[in-house]
Order: sequence, then C-alpha cells, then structure tokens
Amino acid sequence: GDYRHVALPFSLRMGCMLHYPIRHSTSGEQSMAFAFTQDQDNFRHMLQRFCVEKAPTTETRKLMDTEAGYDHQVWQLICGELGLAGIHLPEQAGGSGFGAVELSIIMEEFGRSMICAPYMGSIVMAATALSTCATPSQQQRWLAPLLNGEKIAALAICEASGEFYSTHLHCTARISSEGWQISGEKRFVVNGKQADTLIIAAATDHGPRLFVTESNATGIDIQQVETMDPTRKMADLKLSSVDAELLGQDVPIDLDALQNLTLVALANEMAGGAQALLEAAVEYTKLRVQFGRTIGSFQAIKHRLADLLLIVESAKSAAYQAAVAFDNNEDVSEHASLAKAATSEAYLQAAIDCVQLHGGIGFTWENDTHLWFKRAKSSEVFMGTPAFHRERMLQAMGV
Repeated sequence: GDYRHVALPFSLRMGCMLHYPIRHSTSGEQSMAFAFTQDQDNFRHMLQRFCVEKAPTTETRKLMDTEAGYDHQVWQLICGELGLAGIHLPEQAGGSGFGAVELSIIMEEFGRSMICAPYMGSIVMAATALSTCATPSQQQRWLAPLLNGEKIAALAICEASGEFYSTHLHCTARISSEGWQISGEKRFVVNGKQADTLIIAAATDHGPRLFVTESNATGIDIQQVETMDPTRKMADLKLSSVDAELLGQDVPIDLDALQNLTLVALANEMAGGAQALLEAAVEYTKLRVQFGRTIGSFQAIKHRLADLLLIVESAKSAAYQAAVAFDNNEDVSEHASLAKAATSEAYLQAAIDCVQLHGGIGFTWENDTHLWFKRAKSSEVFMGTPAFHRERMLQAMGV
C-alpha cells in the first residue's frame, strides 16, 4: 500500500506553521532564523567521524545481541576523551556548562549512527535527575562516577500502566528509624540491567520524591526485558523494602518538568535517525537500475523522496526549536511535546518509505534498514505516543 500520507508533519495536520527557533543577538533583537554556530558545526563533524569509526552497523549488530549492549572502551572514550557525559550539566555539578542545543547535536548524531551506548539512560535521564535534585554532597558521591564513565545509572519512573507522566505512583517509600525503604515495581527502565546506580521515583506521604540506591542492594530484582528494539536495553524492577537515600531536600518534585529534557534529547535522536533513513533511501535509488535507468530518475520516486524530505526537515525544525526553548528558559513543555509528536511520526514514516524504496531487500535481516525501523517504532511510544503529546502540548498552551 501507499503509506506516504499516514504520518504527515504534526504542524501541517494542526493547520499551523512551525515556529523556527529564536536566537537573541547581542543588540537584543530577535531573529526568526536558526543556524548552528561554527563551533557547533565543528563539534558535529567531530561526532560524525567518531561514530563512523566506532559505531558502524556491524558493531551495532554485534552489541545488540549482548546483555550489556555497549562497548566499555567506547563508553570510556565518550565520557573521558570526548567529554560528552556532562556537556549539558552546570559546571558546579561537574558538567561542561553547555546546553540543550549541544546535547541535541550529540543525540542527533547518535541517532543517525545507531550507536550502542547507555547515553540516554545514564546521562540524559539519570545524570540530569541527579544534577537537578541532589545536594552537592550527593552529586559528588553519585553523579561524579557517572560523568567519568566509572558507573552507569538508570532512572526508574514508569510503572505497570506504562505511563511515564503518571503522578499516581504505586511504588512507595516509607521512613523508619533505619532510613527510607522503597517497595513496588518499575517498568521500562532504560539501561536498568546495566546500571550500577538506580534513581527511583516513589510516592511518600508528602508527594512523589526521588531516591537513589545501588543496583545490588538487598531486595532488588532486575529482569532485562525483550523489546522490539534490541539496541536500547530496558528492564523491569521489583523492589521489596529496599534501603534508599532521599535525593535533595524533602520537597515535592515535578516529574513532568524533569522529563522535558529527555523529550528534547529523544526528539533530536529521532530526527537523526530519520535523516539517516532519508539518506539511505536516496543513495539506494541512485544505484538501483530498472528498465535501463536508476529508479531515482523516475518522477514518482523523486516526488516520494521530496515528500519525505519535507517531513524530515519539518520534524528537525521542531526538535531544534525545543532545544533552543529549553536553553532560553521558556515554558518548554509545549515545544518538547510538539517535537516528540512531529519527530515520532517523521521517523516512522522515513522507516516505512526507506523499506519500500529498497524493494525486496528492504525487508531482509541483512539490510540495515530494520535497525532504524525498530528504533523508530519503539521510540514512537517511548515517553508517550504522538497523540498523548498533542494533548500535552495543547494543555501547555492553555487550550
């Protein structure tokens, strides 16, 4: 069938234009155009060279079949020599003091290359939670080992309902004379089985709080689960009176706001994957010969690729906009959800088109397209479906 119009850009279906990111000039004027700086472009090119060398699809195929799911030496290079672990975190927390835009460049290139590394779970999710909620002494103890690559961490929020944004947590924490103890279950914990440190959202008598504990603590059962995408490892947790440490002061946490950066990072990762699929489709249509001509010379194929280019570029604009909004301290929920909805559908559409444009080989295991297709399908529902994020965006807009 013809699936070209299954996933039109969210902005087009809503009947509105994508707002391009606003950069403030030194004179205070606003520009409606967005462009990466020369330093950011150089940073991207360095990442591309690194991914080409260290993350070819042959390596991805090998690592996705292992329980660890990543190469320890490559992870040490990412955290150490390249210094990517704390790029978006403030300097006082041990990070580099950059922002969501630089993090998004990393995620876009990692998504383009399909690198197997615990960056999403340990750095984007867990390290961000620690830098936001932990006290300075807790950051020194729990965060510093993550940034130097010594340890891996995982953030456990989702429960049996599968909702990442539920404020009705069934996992509970009770305080006794010996300290806090957590009981309950967590699902879809990214890099949960690989983690040395677990950050767990649990309900208390005064609302949801974040707690931290070692993954080998007494009372924790971690089971890696089989998912559609073997390149992103997930696990289920069962906790029975597990000793844990309360992160930060005993004040309520905003789980919704905490996950906005994850949405921005995920959107840019999906944009990178969609771009990789688009490029793969274009390259193949330049090589495949039918009726004495390359199929890319046929008008119908040109139109299809042009439609896909529009979808992918529109989604990338939404992803970049969300990153800039985060760095500008705007109300990012609207932008993050728009980016998640747009890139989810663009990524899946790119995967569908790429499979079809590759013809018969597009459905085979030997062709690499299925790696991105599985990531696209799993990312579509990870952190909320496109329909959920349309509703979340409208709520953030006050509609």
